[in-house]
Amino acid sequence: MIRELVDDGTTVLLTTQYLEEADRLADRLAVIDHGKVIAEGTPGDLKARLGATVIELGFGERHDRAERATGILTGLPDLTPERTRDTVRLTSPDGSRILVDVLRALDSDGVSPTTIAVREPSLDDVFLALTGHHAESTDRDNPAHRGGS
Repeated sequence: MIRELVDDGTTVLLTTQYLEEADRLADRLAVIDHGKVIAEGTPGDLKARLGATVIELGFGERHDRAERATGILTGLPDLTPERTRDTVRLTSPDGSRILVDVLRALDSDGVSPTTIAVREPSLDDVFLALTGHHAESTDRDNPAHRGGS
């Protein structure tokens, strides 16, 4: 419905924390964190500003391996691994070269990921890079938004 309105020439102001939705529907975005606009542009422009490939290494239910991998990868130059339970996420402007270095470092310590994903950044990645937290975490962390209505 929103796309139809826009196609008919209507300007729509949409507020959402669902960044996939914003990526699909918005011609221009303003990223707001704690009430302040911290970036704006087209979805493509914002993703290009990140200038990085995203590498996600999954370790299944092996949280200990993900933690160990994070320690190993922290030693590699120009990388800051981010771990969430059983996944280690890296961003790099040279993803293909870094991926080889990452896998070699893990292999030399006997740590093998169960899944590997290499992708271009999403708006979620952009929001995380700009704010240091995920878009969804702001509502879950705010007691005023608990309980639903």
